[in-house]
Amino acid sequence: MSTAKQKILIVDDEPDILELIEYNLKKEGYQVYLASNGQDGINVAKKVQPDLIILDIMMPKMDGIEACRLMRAIPEFKNTFMVFLTARSEEYSEIAGFNVGADDYIAKPIKPRALVSRINAILRRNVSSDDVSENKLEIGDLVIDRESYLVYQGGEKVVLAKKEFELLYLLASKPGKVYTREAILKNIWEDSVVVTNRTIDVHIRKLREKLGETYVSTVKGVGYKFELS
Repeated sequence: MSTAKQKILIVDDEPDILELIEYNLKKEGYQVYLASNGQDGINVAKKVQPDLIILDIMMPKMDGIEACRLMRAIPEFKNTFMVFLTARSEEYSEIAGFNVGADDYIAKPIKPRALVSRINAILRRNVSSDDVSENKLEIGDLVIDRESYLVYQGGEKVVLAKKEFELLYLLASKPGKVYTREAILKNIWEDSVVVTNRTIDVHIRKLREKLGETYVSTVKGVGYKFELS
């Protein structure tokens, strides 16, 4: 996939970090834009409409968590990829990031080749949906048909309960994206019933029993994601 027209915005208050990431992403053919705090990041994003935004968490004026939360509330950034870049490795900061809509998380110190590889992979997440109808997903040997509530694996029909199907479809609709338990509850069960984390875990276990262990992975302390084969 060509990167020539893809735009990436980097928001970080450390000039050396901005320079390092900018240099490596420009080598890959991306258009790169810079901002030094969350508020400036929002302003630049509104002007350039990036495909992906890299946000540091700890910044002056406005931190990355708040900037991500505000941008996710703006319709044009609903589907923009947002990745957190931070030296903080505490589990709570990762959870906070995913809770406000982050798609991924990259820890400092930065390893340029690994960073570029991760960014390339994130931006490829849309490829599988380019030639697929709105109600059908075809990923690897899986066919997931939302209209008929049917799942086929390697041509064989797999019987799923309604909530199992809805959970699989949610995760598979954005391969690689981490869904927190809160996001899963909101999307699958809404506010109609009382559901605990245990309920989600049971449904995940059932999906793994029926489809194998390779498709749905656990992100410890955060939630679940669908893995591309």
